[in-house]
Amino acid sequence: MSTSDLKQLTFNRAALLKLAVILASLAVLYFRVVQSLAYDWIHASDFTPGFFVPIASLYFVYMKRKELSVLSPSSSWAGLFVLLFGIILFLLGNLATEYFIMRFSMLVVFGGIILFLLGKEFFKILLFPVIFLIFMIPLPSVLMDRITFPMQLLASKVAANTLYVIGIPVLREGNVMLLANTSLEVAEACSGIRSLISLLGLSVLFAYLTQKVAWKRLILILSTFPIAIIANAGRVAGTGVLAHHYGDSVAQGFFHGFSAYVLFAVTFGCLCLVESILSRIKNK
Repeated sequence: MSTSDLKQLTFNRAALLKLAVILASLAVLYFRVVQSLAYDWIHASDFTPGFFVPIASLYFVYMKRKELSVLSPSSSWAGLFVLLFGIILFLLGNLATEYFIMRFSMLVVFGGIILFLLGKEFFKILLFPVIFLIFMIPLPSVLMDRITFPMQLLASKVAANTLYVIGIPVLREGNVMLLANTSLEVAEACSGIRSLISLLGLSVLFAYLTQKVAWKRLILILSTFPIAIIANAGRVAGTGVLAHHYGDSVAQGFFHGFSAYVLFAVTFGCLCLVESILSRIKNK
């Protein structure tokens, strides 16, 4: 065995020992954070997709296995500062009892560990799998409240205008639509924010797997917003049509639950259409 091989073996053993110590420390530090995150995934149906995000992230790493196999680890001290910054975020989040900051700090810490132990080349390749983990973390309630109500108003406005165009009399007051024989309220669950977040994560995954050019990936991801908003408004308008012709009980019954699955199928179909169009455009 050559001298360079011995040095590489010694470095790998030292790196593995550091990694084992750091991971053990993080397991203790983040145990309750991960436990609360898993609790949200299990008990809140809106956050159930969080279970699949780490799996997808690991698959991204698996896709890059050939590129990673030819790299040689080289420690970067910049990673130590990133790691310390992540721990500071965790401590601040713990003091403020802000779960989002504590959970987000895990991603910063992961990035710091990769950069510190493996070097910049590993970090560049593994950066996207780490960033993608953000989709497993529920948004803070303060931010959700600020986004949800405007989306309720937008969905009700677009739906009311749609009903008016097709000849159904409707009067809108905020997020409430008054029909001839009933009224419909666009509640938080019907604002479309949950489906938008889920579809956004799916579009990022879809763009990463199907497109190789950065601007095409960006367009595919950005197309999520109009697709999700228009589709959700269409769902609300469809509920209004049923309520007008058949009564509120029909609109809020089987259709209300089933339309959520139809909405997902339609939005994903629209994403596939955008992807197909982008794939036909020659790369420049």
